[in-house]
Amino acid sequence: MRFVEDPVISISPITPEEFERFRRLLQEHAGIALLPEKRVMVASRLAKRLNFYGLDNYGAYFRLATDPEHPDEFQILVNALTTNETYFFREPSHFEFLRDKMLPAWPTQPLRIWSAACSSGEEAYSLAMVLADKGRNRAWEVLGSDLSTRVLEVARAGIYPLDRIEQLERRLMEKYCLKGVRSQAGHFRVNAELRERVKFEQINLTQPLPGHLGKFDAIFLRNVLIYFDPDTKKRVVENLLPALQPHGYFVVSHSESLHSVTQRLQTVVPSIYRLS
Repeated sequence: MRFVEDPVISISPITPEEFERFRRLLQEHAGIALLPEKRVMVASRLAKRLNFYGLDNYGAYFRLATDPEHPDEFQILVNALTTNETYFFREPSHFEFLRDKMLPAWPTQPLRIWSAACSSGEEAYSLAMVLADKGRNRAWEVLGSDLSTRVLEVARAGIYPLDRIEQLERRLMEKYCLKGVRSQAGHFRVNAELRERVKFEQINLTQPLPGHLGKFDAIFLRNVLIYFDPDTKKRVVENLLPALQPHGYFVVSHSESLHSVTQRLQTVVPSIYRLS
């Protein structure tokens, strides 16, 4: 096997059978259902890995990435095929609900919130900004988790391009972020004080949760269920509910609903539920 740095070989187009292997693998490992029209996307995202190993077909790369001798490559494959589109204060009404409804009514114990598919961390840090700004010096904790190790590295660094801040108030930007200069111009970084209060961890939501997680007062699972089939949606939600405190909040995106997924959550407002 040879390693190359530049594209010097011709890669055969991905076949329907090869795409089906990747599709089935991602479904079994992460619960994500890839539609047939994603075949071009899969081929494009994996082409660099084929070039890296000097492979000319996707079947050979599938065999390599699923070989137990290459566990790191399997994670790279998962990283490449998972979608990670996000930005600060996406769907702002959820953060307004946290600020105006949840926080004023919360008891005095430490508040724990889980951003259960945090991607590169923007949602987790948005939650942290609300808690730090309006939490009245109360103890709080935010956990961000994702399946992709690549986006978790970005989240831990807390460095983002300035085009991610369209919904971020200037006041919060100035209070909790530092603008980059010279080589970091066009970027900003979440300040160290806030980064220290947000933890990130790799968690597969389709599998039993790690026992150390404990209970959370609110779980944000937004823009994730749309990628799952009905059975996987139910399995993921049932996996997460034991980690939710009694009467805790469960938040999904405005394009998602839990009405056919579980009967254990009651609607507070559209897309925001509470454990009964």
